[in-house]
Amino acid sequence: MTAPMNGSTDAIVIGSGPNGLAAANVLADAGWRVLVLEGADAPGGAVRSAEITAPGFTNDLFSSFYPLGAVSPVWESLDLEGHGLRWLRAPLVLANPTAGGPTAILSTDLDETAASLDTFAPGDGDAWRLLHEEWSRIASPLIDSLLTPFPPVRAGARLMAKLGSPAAVLEFARLAIISLRRLTDERFNGEGARLLLAGNLLHTDFSPESAGGMIPTLMLAMVGQDFGWPVPEGGAQVLTDTLVRRLEQRGGRVVCGQRVSEIVVAGGRAVAVRTTAGDEFDAGRAVLADVSAPALYRRLLAPEHVPAKVRTAMERFHWDEPSMKVDWALSSPIPWKDAEVGRAGTVHIGMSLDELTRTSSELTRGLVPKDPFMLIGQMTVTDPSRSPAGTESAWAYCHVPRTTKGDAGPDGLTGRWDEREVDLFAARMEQRIEALAPGFRDTILARHIYSPASLEAVNPNLYGGAVGGGTAQLHQQLVFRPVPGLGRPETPIKGLYLASASAHPGGGVHGVCGNNAARAAIWHDRLTRISATARRAITT
Repeated sequence: MTAPMNGSTDAIVIGSGPNGLAAANVLADAGWRVLVLEGADAPGGAVRSAEITAPGFTNDLFSSFYPLGAVSPVWESLDLEGHGLRWLRAPLVLANPTAGGPTAILSTDLDETAASLDTFAPGDGDAWRLLHEEWSRIASPLIDSLLTPFPPVRAGARLMAKLGSPAAVLEFARLAIISLRRLTDERFNGEGARLLLAGNLLHTDFSPESAGGMIPTLMLAMVGQDFGWPVPEGGAQVLTDTLVRRLEQRGGRVVCGQRVSEIVVAGGRAVAVRTTAGDEFDAGRAVLADVSAPALYRRLLAPEHVPAKVRTAMERFHWDEPSMKVDWALSSPIPWKDAEVGRAGTVHIGMSLDELTRTSSELTRGLVPKDPFMLIGQMTVTDPSRSPAGTESAWAYCHVPRTTKGDAGPDGLTGRWDEREVDLFAARMEQRIEALAPGFRDTILARHIYSPASLEAVNPNLYGGAVGGGTAQLHQQLVFRPVPGLGRPETPIKGLYLASASAHPGGGVHGVCGNNAARAAIWHDRLTRISATARRAITT
């Protein structure tokens, strides 16, 4: 069966997450006929919204805030705002309240951020200004280096030019490998700056003592400082709908309810895909897979098409930590003791750097955290359309162990995550909020909980509840992502490209992984056509 389009299909994109849709749009812009196949009943992958708590409350099912969306060269090149997307930002980017103490604030107003940090330790505000100044000097070429195809030759050359001297290059290299604890010990005296930075670090699966976490941490923090953390007006689904609409305007199609079960390989080249429904769709030029690397190499490809070294690499593929997510419909905004916290779109719950180290250690040792670090989204604060007037649509998530060996808390949780355990852990999360916002529980109208297993059940790409497509740590980044090589989207099969967050540069709703795969497909196709033309010229 051929794709249901006019004429043949040039490219099949497996999966309609943001990377898959980015890839499809880039290919369509190049004149390719593109078909996107999605196994779920709606497009979007981990960028979807629905009313899952109460009528009138829009809940983002997975991702919500998009820091890297503010600087994504892909979203800019696709002109999503020109196609109806509107980004909104909260009055404050981020707040981290502390028990009985001040609140650390990240604002797009540098003075406001600095003043907040000075309440923890006089002088930390100036230290933050200096860190921001150092970041600003290299931000543009560094972000380009991270969010463009690997290796980033041009952006890397610009970065080296900005750094200027060998001494500056060495200082940058030190920044790239230093642990967060060491950097904050060197630069700050108070807990506020430590919490702002460490909270951003813990969006990933780094710990405060890990090497190599400072670049992604600074990117999140300083992008927030400069641009805020935007959300799509109306919900995450609007970003997906905009990408789908743009693709369809260029002749591409998205077909849902078609789960790909196999990539057909002939003569060492990907030529078609088969679905669980028994349909086969031909791909004239390329297949791009917006699925995890293990799913591609262990499920969609027959073993004989996967080199032994790749199969071995997939056996040791390092997933990021699973997540537990709770969505709430609240009768009113969260009643924070510090009213300033109510102005923030994102709230981090962590009392000290030492507490965050303890939590990270518990996760590493397979223990369910006693005091989990929590990331909270106050969505109505950022986008009033998310819930009825006077109410709040909110969520929180935190990490839990992939293999549970015990519970560092009092509930004896085993990691089965049955209904009882899920409810107990959700209560643990709610208690953390209640301690900083007395009366919070009284505002809960309804809630919905995603355990690691249920996250995977609704989106198989979120294996075991992992949302990052694989660890963000150094041993599986750059030339090591997803396997040691060149950090490229090409696979050992001609015409097949990895377009998911398992590819460089990894997790985040920025579309870069899909863009990289699409650009690689276009480039290789062009080379193939040039070679074929040259061969014909020689033979004639």
